[in-house]
Amino acid sequence: MLETLSGPWHWFVSGAVIALVLVLLLFFGKSFGFSSNLRVICAACGAGKVNSFFDFNWKAQTWNLLFLVGAILGGFISTTWLSDGEPIQISQATVQDIQELGFAAPQDLQPQELFGSEALSDLKTVLVLLVGGLLIGFGTRYAGGCTSGHAISGLSNLQLPSLIAVIGFFIGGLIMTFLLLPLIF
Repeated sequence: MLETLSGPWHWFVSGAVIALVLVLLLFFGKSFGFSSNLRVICAACGAGKVNSFFDFNWKAQTWNLLFLVGAILGGFISTTWLSDGEPIQISQATVQDIQELGFAAPQDLQPQELFGSEALSDLKTVLVLLVGGLLIGFGTRYAGGCTSGHAISGLSNLQLPSLIAVIGFFIGGLIMTFLLLPLIF
């Protein structure tokens, strides 16, 4: 069993599991999204006394917090005990694109020059990560949800705002990948 769990799985397994979870959420009248957990955590910590956005019944969203904890715990378990230590397999075209930007091929999940602990000593990298995080946070709040919430729950519910948000996510990703990232690095 451990050998099956630690080996590579076919891509359709993830899709089938996501579809199963989504059907269960729809059945119980819930919607999926990770970014809503930040609002729930802030509300649970008392932020509703400072801002009305956080003043809601956060206890009704406890299930979503459990989902978040399960995702984090699952990632930890899979990388700690189910990984064979081999670097992640990515296409040669991606490796070439990364190298053209001045990064070495990732030996883990991402380039160490950008996400490793030594990157924190480079002001440019810290600024890129800080500005990127602020833009993602602002965009998530402005769009009323994150990519997972809009693309998985919103589109399955045939919500037009989610379709517009997902199209915007893709356009933003293309602009960042092909225009801004080469200029920055």
